[in-house]
Amino acid sequence: MTEAHDLFKNIQRKPGLQIWTINKMQMVAVPEQAFGNFFEGDCYIILNVSNNPAQSIDIHYWIGNSSSQDEQGAAAIYVTQLDENFGGSPVQYREVQGHESVKFKSYFKNGLIYKKGGVASGFTHVETNVYNIQRLLHVKGTKHVTGREVEVSWNSFNLGDVFLLDLGKAIIQWNGPQSNRQEKLKAVMLAQDIRDRERGGRAQIGVIEGAQEEASPELMKVMVSVLGQRIGQMKEAIPDDKPGQNQISNVKLYQVSDASGQLLVQEVAVSPLTQDLLCSSDCYILDQGGTSIMVWKGKGASNEERRSAMGRAVGFIKAKNYPASTKVEVMSEGGESAMFKQLFKSWTEKGQTQGLGKTHSVGKIAKVDQVKFDVMELHAQPKLAAQERMVDDASGQVQVWRIENLELKEVDRSTYGQFYGGDCYLVLYTYNRANKPQYILYIWQGRHATQDEVTASAYQAVNLDNKYNGAPTQVRVVMGKEPRHFMAIFKGRLIIFEGGTGRSGVVNPDPAARLFQVRGTHELNTKATEVPARASSLNTNDVFLLKTYQTVFLWYGKGCSGDEREMGKAVADLLSGQDKQTVMEGQEPAAFWVPLGGKAPYASDKRLEEEVSLHEPRLFECSNQTGRFLMTEVADFTQDDLDEDDVMLLDTWDEIFLWIGNSANQYEIQESSSSAVEYLKTHPAGRDAGTPITTVKQGYEPPTFTGWFNAWDAHKWSSLNNTDLNKKPGGGVGNYSAPGGPGSIRSHNQRMSSVQFGDGSQNRAKPSGMQNSEQLVKMPNQLPQGLDPEKREEYLSDAEFENLLGCTRANFQRLPKWRQNDLKKKAGLF
Repeated sequence: MTEAHDLFKNIQRKPGLQIWTINKMQMVAVPEQAFGNFFEGDCYIILNVSNNPAQSIDIHYWIGNSSSQDEQGAAAIYVTQLDENFGGSPVQYREVQGHESVKFKSYFKNGLIYKKGGVASGFTHVETNVYNIQRLLHVKGTKHVTGREVEVSWNSFNLGDVFLLDLGKAIIQWNGPQSNRQEKLKAVMLAQDIRDRERGGRAQIGVIEGAQEEASPELMKVMVSVLGQRIGQMKEAIPDDKPGQNQISNVKLYQVSDASGQLLVQEVAVSPLTQDLLCSSDCYILDQGGTSIMVWKGKGASNEERRSAMGRAVGFIKAKNYPASTKVEVMSEGGESAMFKQLFKSWTEKGQTQGLGKTHSVGKIAKVDQVKFDVMELHAQPKLAAQERMVDDASGQVQVWRIENLELKEVDRSTYGQFYGGDCYLVLYTYNRANKPQYILYIWQGRHATQDEVTASAYQAVNLDNKYNGAPTQVRVVMGKEPRHFMAIFKGRLIIFEGGTGRSGVVNPDPAARLFQVRGTHELNTKATEVPARASSLNTNDVFLLKTYQTVFLWYGKGCSGDEREMGKAVADLLSGQDKQTVMEGQEPAAFWVPLGGKAPYASDKRLEEEVSLHEPRLFECSNQTGRFLMTEVADFTQDDLDEDDVMLLDTWDEIFLWIGNSANQYEIQESSSSAVEYLKTHPAGRDAGTPITTVKQGYEPPTFTGWFNAWDAHKWSSLNNTDLNKKPGGGVGNYSAPGGPGSIRSHNQRMSSVQFGDGSQNRAKPSGMQNSEQLVKMPNQLPQGLDPEKREEYLSDAEFENLLGCTRANFQRLPKWRQNDLKKKAGLF
């Protein structure tokens, strides 16, 4: 394998994919146009370098179902050498055909194609512009599709899936009567990908709805000429495989050692795991309930231990009698995958920013200062808005209601910011974005409220949401876990009482002493929380307010700053009009300790600088399209992965978002809500059950949500709504066409004689009221004198404008210039 070392020298650390296949025990590069095509008889090595500043590296080796043991062994050796070539920093993954990881599938957005045979048997990978092809692909999946070559026969078809009959110059998509919209759309994308990458864009695509074959007679003639007449009943739908990646809370950590001369694997701990369990001199195996195996290589482990990591993982799988398809990840200390870190209760990085809060500065710094928001910076950097969980500078309008007798009772404005543990409240925040009102509805539920009141708060939230036509983003707020933006809208006046009620006419018990902990440096991040009135509640890092019948003490811990003291004074004035007696820590008079039950130990370490744990966000699709409710993870997600037929769960660690697609069904919405709570409860890292859960509706996404997505397109939904691939231009649903593909294909003996394209350009109604609208589109050289050819859209009527460009003139103006030009090109106006 000496030639491989020369090959490794030429491998560049450039962002993107590089793929090799094992041919005669050698690594052979796969051409880019063949990416996503995998022969079942081969093994492949896939190198992915991320586009982030760190350029992190992932190496996958893919095992075809019919590949030989020798090829599998060679692939494993090459992966180890490739890992060493990059200094041991990559994460290695073992992928088995049909059981690939979500991360692997995410590299091939248009889907995977499993091809029969192998390179060694004389097959070529992909020859562009070769049309002498006849194959049938069985397409399965909704988020990540796979197309597997099957026998070219009606016997391969079933009622529930999508099939692509690839004839070289034509690709016919047949949709099973029981297949769903998302499967059809994904299959269209796979067909387009084959057309564009393998046929130089010259193949034609036609689509048949299996439930309405009579609507596509020309296409059916082609299929019958290839497959013959169909005889008998077609097979029933094949159930979809249960998606992996549903989290397993049962996680075990094993230490691997050969210090005694023989390999020993010993169980160390079960979840929740802590980072200090990992010792740099050893290797560890982390077993996630048998669904995946992760191997961690310490920096001080021997070379032999490190090189044999993958082999040991496979041996571990055999010893445990786990399926051969069990996923395996191998990583080195300092190069851990995001998924690995997620399984630990806390995870800190070397050199990571420290402090009690996150800085607003971009990048890592040594000292963290809590600074005020520059709202313009938030809008310029949506990612920052998402990380800080702030949609704006909190200067919008606020309305507060309390649940009384299970109904909404508006709260007196003079008491805004005062929340009692015996009550439930609804807080509606209204702000403007692009001159359009946006709404956030906070549902605050007191720790001591009755179950009826908690239920009523959720019910009244639905009523209020309906009043605003479903526009508000809903955020469930657990008492004591108030989000930053919630604190900010009360401008430093947020006071949380442990019990009691804010209802008028109700006398709350008035204890002899009440103690409030005040945290915050300015009005956007300050709140006062009532804590038990005893000395052990004190903390050297904070300001405390002790209120008795006679006196109000303002106690300053040694670790609090001048800003925190100022905010402490402001809150003290809200709580009581009495004169305040300032008390410095260590100089307390005896009268201070008496109402607290005497002096006692309390948290007195200098500021507890707990490192903030940084976790990458995760996206899950919540769907019952397969007949049962499932959560499936989406790796390397983008806005395009938000499916309007489903509910999506976005986990940013500090917050859980439930994104409701416009076409999601009621069952999915209900199940997603309970599943989000269950997701937190069963998380192997022992997550906080009080983590806020925010409901976001399609088209009303706040920047705290959109900031987690690169290049969010605020106009995506409106432009998508103007095109529906399920509808045939001119009416009907039977014969829709892929964008840029044919609406029908007329043929005899597989030869395509004429094509009617279905990109919509011929099917539009002729614009009315202006005879030269077609001239504007098709004959720019014959425009009347004085018309600017680069601004032809300005000469269209509003109706023609919307018809041609798919959006209103006002929405068009809001789009970035590149997006405007793109729409104009598609409409023939550029």
